[in-house]
Amino acid sequence: MQRYFVPPEQMGEHSVALEGDDARHAAAVMRSKPGDSFIACDGTGRDVIATIVTVDKDKVTAEITERLQTNAEMAWKVTVAQSLPKGDKLETVIQKGTEAGAVVFQPFLSHRTVVQYDERKEAKRLERWRKIAKEAAEQSHRSVIPDVRPVGSWKSLLKQMPEFDLVLFCYEEEGRSGNGLKDLLTRFRSGCNNEAPRVLVVIGPEGGFTPEEAEAAAASGARLIGLGKRILRTETAALYALACLAYESGELGGN
Repeated sequence: MQRYFVPPEQMGEHSVALEGDDARHAAAVMRSKPGDSFIACDGTGRDVIATIVTVDKDKVTAEITERLQTNAEMAWKVTVAQSLPKGDKLETVIQKGTEAGAVVFQPFLSHRTVVQYDERKEAKRLERWRKIAKEAAEQSHRSVIPDVRPVGSWKSLLKQMPEFDLVLFCYEEEGRSGNGLKDLLTRFRSGCNNEAPRVLVVIGPEGGFTPEEAEAAAASGARLIGLGKRILRTETAALYALACLAYESGELGGN
């Protein structure tokens, strides 16, 4: 069944409306007609089944027929801070990271960021990134659309680190030294009193982080960790870390 995220103001107690691109998708792509049903999510955890009453190219109205009890979100609230990579790699991180359960994506600029950041194109790119997150959340049956934030600075990211229960700074030098993720996450899980801890995963650019950046992150409370013995591409590292977090948070079963 097709799933749509709608603004909370478009979902009442008994009815829901699709507007704009969602209405056009339902009418033209899905060829929906009165009597067909779809799932609507307001992005705050309220998911419903709705039956279409009227169809127009710019608006679809529907009656809510069932409230769904869903549990598609990861127990740990994971923010991915990704140093801005070249080309469309960030789109891959956002799309696949949304499927893997991240709740926030924070692009940032670091010392070895090689892409030429153009602030004038920021609004257009941010709109595209957020659309990718929305579509990926619908496809993967999430109840929440991850927040994709504007590109920030390295200094602003350092200031945010103390707000999290755990900050994982992915640094290839730690991987070579054998300072891996498993023991750290096991200790964190057993000692964490927060049922929904906030975890920040920090991923470097194509050239990695500088030693000075690693020192600054550690001084701000980050734990420097490796992601195994191999060197991962920047667009792979976040997804690898998210998979580890999903496992350790208990999402894949076990105690």
